[in-house]
Amino acid sequence: MKMTKNQKWTLASTSAGNGLLETDSSFISFAMTPIIAEMHISGAEGGMMITANDIGMLIGALIFGMLADIFGRVRVLTYTIFLAAIATTGMYFAHGIFFIYVMRFIEGLGDGGEYGAGVTLIAENFKHHKIGTLESVANSIGELGSILSALIAAVVIPLWGWRTMFLFGLIPVALAFITRKNLNENPDFLKNVRERRLHHHHRIPNLKRLFETPKIAWQTIAIMIMAMVEEAGYDGLLSWLPSMMQKQLHVSVTDSSLWTIATVIGVGAGAIAFGKLMDAKGARFAFTTFFIASAISVYAIPMSFNAITLIIAATIVGFFVTATYSGYGVVISRLYPMDIRATANSFIENMGTLFGGFAPMAIGFMMQYSSIKMIMLMLSLMFILSLVVMLSIPNLKKLSIKEAAEKA
Repeated sequence: MKMTKNQKWTLASTSAGNGLLETDSSFISFAMTPIIAEMHISGAEGGMMITANDIGMLIGALIFGMLADIFGRVRVLTYTIFLAAIATTGMYFAHGIFFIYVMRFIEGLGDGGEYGAGVTLIAENFKHHKIGTLESVANSIGELGSILSALIAAVVIPLWGWRTMFLFGLIPVALAFITRKNLNENPDFLKNVRERRLHHHHRIPNLKRLFETPKIAWQTIAIMIMAMVEEAGYDGLLSWLPSMMQKQLHVSVTDSSLWTIATVIGVGAGAIAFGKLMDAKGARFAFTTFFIASAISVYAIPMSFNAITLIIAATIVGFFVTATYSGYGVVISRLYPMDIRATANSFIENMGTLFGGFAPMAIGFMMQYSSIKMIMLMLSLMFILSLVVMLSIPNLKKLSIKEAAEKA
């Protein structure tokens, strides 16, 4: 497809931002063990580094989502990339756990705000029947950040230690300056801002608008549930796969790099496939297809009998389970008005992420008392729940009808 200069910068900036921020946020997983050993802290205190980041992401989503609706998506995208990059680099100077908590919290602020601004920019700068694919491309490139972080960690930590690894967090600073210089706001958004300022109408986005009528309230809650299930499936299932295989199926996965690369390939390919299906057949059809496929594909895991089949199963599960992530930004951007669109994207997705983040703990508890098949059954039923919830959103059905009419 032919793109204008601004469209190219929009896709490049959001994709690179996703990738570099994913790289920065993934560093902590490789630094966790040496940090715990060096600072003589417990595993629970080490886990608080992740919690501090999650709390920052939720607060950052709320604050910067609103600021993006008031002052512009480009400005906020720039600031959030810069904020996360500086906080990541700050880890180089860490000599105490509380300083690390603060840096992780600040990085979370930037990460949480970047999502809403980036996904809204793509939605507002491309034609509706293209944004599913483009959102998927941007998120898939973000997943490559996990591979980049693994490569950097493998080279840097043995030679110079975990602190030096975080200096690579400076790279997105350059992206922030380049983005601010070359990327422009959508003219319709600028017109919307001028009209709001002229009439002093809804100058400050209000979260109450996401719940202002019963229909809108259910729409917001329903998409939140869908996002929660997607996050629960990805974080909960994939994070426990090696342990499941080792403990209950007696399979050892020795090559973690191969595991990471195979899973990321599955996730990226699934996201692009979902985006293309959404653009071609509409949101309801795409979500229905992938929710059903997710409910079935999780059973590939207990069918694995060695490391190779486990990696294949993880790739298949990754392909379906997390593919719908890109779709939430697409439907939210079309279901909510422009003056609260970034706020809606940030709030709904990050609330889903917050609640879905409890899945690793729940699955860990179930592993003590249940079989893998029972855990898969629970996850399968969760995807069926997502399907039922999605089909119950009246405005999403109307959107699908409108999408069909636009393509006719």
